[in-house]
Amino acid sequence: MARQSRPQKKTVERVMHEYKHGELKSGGRRKVKNPKQAIAIALSEAGASRSQSPAEKRGRLQKTKAKEARGDTGKARAEGRGRKTAATRGTTRSGAARRGAAARTSTQRGAQRRSTARGSTDRRSTGRTGEMTRAQLYQEAKRRNIPGRSRMSKEELAKAVGQR
Repeated sequence: MARQSRPQKKTVERVMHEYKHGELKSGGRRKVKNPKQAIAIALSEAGASRSQSPAEKRGRLQKTKAKEARGDTGKARAEGRGRKTAATRGTTRSGAARRGAAARTSTQRGAQRRSTARGSTDRRSTGRTGEMTRAQLYQEAKRRNIPGRSRMSKEELAKAVGQR
């Protein structure tokens, strides 16, 4: 096995720390419980996997280091140093308000900022007049508490909320 550089070793160390403390997730969803899978993820993120080409290895390590720099890792979040959303920021609102309709995620705030910067209203059109974007359809489905909305396409959401 080829020797790892110092940044690669640090990345492997961080990923294995996340695994040990139950913070490592596969695909951003499920917790990793298999130690072999944790090692595979660590080597892949560090750009030290045998299954990657040299160009892939460089790119992967660069992407991982950028993620670590912005604090977007499980370890940083667990230690309270990661990127914070409105729900985890510890604002003065009560827990119910944070979880409720008043709380917005960073992506929703970004979309709202972009739409208001263009000078448009809440119902921004996508070309044809009167047609809502997928994000707007999703928000309407969320408001109506339609089950399975997160997996629906734009067309399915439009049908569910009665736009088509």
